[in-house]
Amino acid sequence: MFANLLVSALAFNGPALRPRAAARSSAVMSFESEIGAQPPLGFFDPLGLLNEADQERFDRLRYVEVKHGRICMLAVLGHIVTAAGVRLPGEIAYGLPFADVPNGLKALEVVPAAGLAQIFAFVGFLELAVMKDVTGESEFPGDFRNGALDFGWDSFSPEEQE
Repeated sequence: MFANLLVSALAFNGPALRPRAAARSSAVMSFESEIGAQPPLGFFDPLGLLNEADQERFDRLRYVEVKHGRICMLAVLGHIVTAAGVRLPGEIAYGLPFADVPNGLKALEVVPAAGLAQIFAFVGFLELAVMKDVTGESEFPGDFRNGALDFGWDSFSPEEQE
């Protein structure tokens, strides 16, 4: 048993992990100055999604990343709120009050199939019709204001915006 531990530890010997020169394409080098590229990793694309990519592809992936990040934050907040015991009044389905729906993935076992289909359809509607730049006025990837909200940050000086 001790020999197995020793061999396992030697597998992570320092010389075996010496740094290799990173192979970078010219397309990747153009993204080195984008927001999010920071030391020690710099521009980090472990799956190579942006190999041979242009600025349009980068902006599309950034847009999707921001949108899905927002969805994840809302999901975590929803879980925290329901785990704290806060529930909507009324019933989610006939004879099934919101208070009886368990937290997390267990809710999928209790909610009727028609209710899950409604949730799926609503999310699809949001994805296809609402959560996108309809007017073409977006200032950055993930800007879904569509001219409706203006908090005044566009009038800030460049120093204030950073």
